[in-house]
Amino acid sequence: MLKAMMPTQEPGWTLVHEGYNVLTENAVESRFALGNGFIGMRAARSVSRGPTWTSWLGYIRWASWPRCYLAGLFDVPNTVPPVPALVPIADWSRVRVLVDGESLLARDSDAIVASRTLDMRRGVLLGAWTDRTPAGVAATGQELRLLSLADRSVGMQVQRAVLGFDGAEVQVEASFGLAGLGMDPVTLHDDLGVWRTEGTRKAVAMAGAATLHVDGKVVPPERPFPLRWVWRFRSRAGQVAELDRFVAVTRADAANEDPAPAARAAMARTRALGWRAVLAQHEAAWQARWDEGGVTIAGDDEAQRALRFAIYHLTSAVNPNDERVSIGARGLTGDAYFGHVFWDTEIYLLPFYVATWPEAARALLMYRFHTLNGARAKAAKGGWKGALYPWESADTGEETTPDSVLGPNGQPVEILTGKMEHHISADVSYAVWQYWLATGDDDFFLRAGAEIVLETARFWASRAVAEADGQRHIRHVIGPDEYHEDVDDNAFTNMMARWNIARGLETAALLDARWPDRAAALRESLALHDAELSDWHDATVRIATGFDPASGLFEEFAGFHALEPVDLAAFAGQPGPIDMLIGRERTQRSQVVKQADVVALIGLLPEVFPGDTAERNFRHYAPRCADGSSLSASMHALAAARLGDTAMALHYLRRGAALDLDPDPQSAGGVRIAGLGGLWQAAVMGFGGLHLAAERPRLAPRLPAEWRELSFRACWRGRRFAVRATPADLSVTLIAGAAMEIEMAGAVRRLDPGATVTVKL
Repeated sequence: MLKAMMPTQEPGWTLVHEGYNVLTENAVESRFALGNGFIGMRAARSVSRGPTWTSWLGYIRWASWPRCYLAGLFDVPNTVPPVPALVPIADWSRVRVLVDGESLLARDSDAIVASRTLDMRRGVLLGAWTDRTPAGVAATGQELRLLSLADRSVGMQVQRAVLGFDGAEVQVEASFGLAGLGMDPVTLHDDLGVWRTEGTRKAVAMAGAATLHVDGKVVPPERPFPLRWVWRFRSRAGQVAELDRFVAVTRADAANEDPAPAARAAMARTRALGWRAVLAQHEAAWQARWDEGGVTIAGDDEAQRALRFAIYHLTSAVNPNDERVSIGARGLTGDAYFGHVFWDTEIYLLPFYVATWPEAARALLMYRFHTLNGARAKAAKGGWKGALYPWESADTGEETTPDSVLGPNGQPVEILTGKMEHHISADVSYAVWQYWLATGDDDFFLRAGAEIVLETARFWASRAVAEADGQRHIRHVIGPDEYHEDVDDNAFTNMMARWNIARGLETAALLDARWPDRAAALRESLALHDAELSDWHDATVRIATGFDPASGLFEEFAGFHALEPVDLAAFAGQPGPIDMLIGRERTQRSQVVKQADVVALIGLLPEVFPGDTAERNFRHYAPRCADGSSLSASMHALAAARLGDTAMALHYLRRGAALDLDPDPQSAGGVRIAGLGGLWQAAVMGFGGLHLAAERPRLAPRLPAEWRELSFRACWRGRRFAVRATPADLSVTLIAGAAMEIEMAGAVRRLDPGATVTVKL
């Protein structure tokens, strides 16, 4: 076996799947997916998987779902309902092997030895297989596949096979899956294809190159069709065949742009390097990311593996060089949610990037700036001012949530989230503010951030209507608890709205004081006058909060406490979500909560919980939460860790990790990347006590009993520092940047470049 095809030997860096099961294959392809923020690829087997095509038989479920995606490549397919969706690009990894005319296929073989290994440290997918045809012909092979983190246009595949038979006619085919792409072909040459989407008129170019060596000698290929290579040779036992393949992919967003020259250039530089150099550069890029974003946990191998899995997918999902795209709910690992962007990105993913990769965080927030006009249009359509971001977003900033879908009985079911789940505007503003405070990126704030905060604040002030009781109410909304629709004064929504408006006022004052020219320009372009700002002041005081001083509880929404209590413990261990077990109607009439709602406020706005009210609200709402969303467990873990209940926090962290790491996860549609971002928050911001959005970073670690040590790195305003926490002490080392102050377990210390400061816990 080639050394390159040997996985990382250090424990905790690899995930291994042995064998082949048609019932779980889809989920494995999601978990082991490759990505570099521009290209995403599911981990379908390249050899022996057989063909896949679209069938009208709705009850057929593909055992394998080989898909390759390109960030930002959206079009509107001919579906019901017609909503924008990520368009799959050509599947470039399939290899077909025929021995005396018989294909090596998993479903036909007498014996199959198959394994896939995701090497998270190196960012590569490794495969090993042995196939034997019904005629008794056997072959053993290994594969290495990657999407380059060093050159995001590039993918690579290396296959090596040892043949166990003499005198057979062997045919090897390497091809691009061109059927059913949903794009019009523009150009198809031997080594290059260009396609354009029918609706959005975006273009994709894919260049390919493939070489087969048999016993070290190049075998000339046949080229019967574009982007297809066919080799034939006579076998002998012990013969070694090696296939090296590259792909270069580029995207053009304008109808008059041609992506082909860039694809050709990427292929030329890749072929000049050769596969070993491409692999070396890719591994170096991954090592750099692990150096900055890795988390080390001593004493808990399960948590360590979960954090590495999370960080692997978080790193794979983002492209800091493209501020026109964001991260969908399943990243680039599956078709679920059509690649749409939700509040997941800002609330669950941004904290990781802000702390470890600020350039990536900025690019994601610039996507929201470039789609601000779409948010303005949605607000205007609802009769409000400012900017209301879409609940589901694609590439334009328009609302892409379907109005309705067909239910099991064939009747339309109205989808209300796109109409009523408005807290996303405050979520985007929250992410903008956290990023700016942590990075000090004034250029971003002046260019984009301030306008987002002002326009979302303007929306909320117009959305919160003054009524006869003297309060301003936000009616007809859906909070994070989506089991309850069309409610009034959802606590999460209202408190985030108040926070957003207060930051809008702070932004206006900051601009006036520090950047008067920019302040004047923005006030003029937004027609923002003092009278409107005065109304914002009123809103921050009079928006209903649902807080009861007597009990110390926030009521999740008006009337929540009058609903039927349900003992969720009685349903523990029963399969299926609670709304399926007790029925949708009873769920809506009950105090069953889908996911962290008021608890999410503890995670995002701890300052609004004086005294022991955070503890009271957590203990009240946690038993009422059914965790019907993959976002829920990690937010509960973060809140519990901040409250000092490390055992409860670790329980929730493990529950969240199991969603995509269990042996048979229900993740065929892609990994739940927001939940993975939440795991990082629970570990670093919860147990590590990291807080960056302040005048100085703060650390207040509280480790679970099982953890002997927690180590990580973070960025703050141009500095990089390393943190090491144990049950006994906390150490911080300033790795790069100017001297700074840092608050360590309540004590303010000065950090000098290269110096380490330690305090006792």
